[in-house]
Amino acid sequence: MTAQNPTLADHACLIVQGPDQPGIVAAVTGLIARNNGNIVTLDQYSDDPEGGHFFQRLVFHRPHLAAAMSEIEADLKATLEPLGMGWRLTDQSVPKRMAILASTSDHCLLDLLWRHRRGELAVTIPMVISNHTRIADDVRTFGIPFFHVPSQGPDKSQAEARILELLGDNVDFVVLARYMQILSEDFLDRVAVPVINIHHSFLPAFVGAGPYKKAKERGVKLIGATSHYVTKDLDEGPIIEQDVTRVDHSMTAADLQAHGASVERAVLSRAVQWHAEDRVIRHGNHAIVF
Repeated sequence: MTAQNPTLADHACLIVQGPDQPGIVAAVTGLIARNNGNIVTLDQYSDDPEGGHFFQRLVFHRPHLAAAMSEIEADLKATLEPLGMGWRLTDQSVPKRMAILASTSDHCLLDLLWRHRRGELAVTIPMVISNHTRIADDVRTFGIPFFHVPSQGPDKSQAEARILELLGDNVDFVVLARYMQILSEDFLDRVAVPVINIHHSFLPAFVGAGPYKKAKERGVKLIGATSHYVTKDLDEGPIIEQDVTRVDHSMTAADLQAHGASVERAVLSRAVQWHAEDRVIRHGNHAIVF
């Protein structure tokens, strides 16, 4: 059974998106009112009021929410689907289950585990999976199950099959906390949950091995990180969060790497938190973040 967050008891989050048109806000707020809900927060955005797309995130409180969920969902279906609107309703008191995949770099992984232990992330973590054993002891100190799934050579199918077996129906999304393996399109199709990645991004970009050494040689003034959803197109999925930090000529490549690791931790943790709180709406290859 998934642990619940008592501070969000009887709170639901409603995501609505679809073609912009008059009457959407009235339809949604009226629906919440007639189902005895009290709106706590409401954010919305239209990319064009004439023929554009409409996005809305609404959190409401409804006493005895669990018993009313099916009735509210039926009302949503009857009210919004004739308007061509898609919707998603979630109980905010039920944390999402987040699996983490990592390799040997531990800075993003340990930051997530630390924030989780402090109660800063509204998730549960059923497992950490790695293609190395180096981080196993650190993970277990947090009381999180650790699984080693080796992945070597060009054929990753056996490793991916084992990871899919471990994930099963036990997770709501997956985070790649510096997991240095490329996931196949088949894996992404079969895992059937969102996958969030973090990677360094420089201005300009440096590909291949030793990016911080190349950045030092080029004399960059900004380094940064990007967190995005994983798609079949490598590093081209919808961007959730980005950030940069200034660096200068006096810093060594190791200094740049340390600064980069700090940005990566912050960017990934924000992306995870926003996803866990249903603040991100995907629209094609774009992400709206409320």
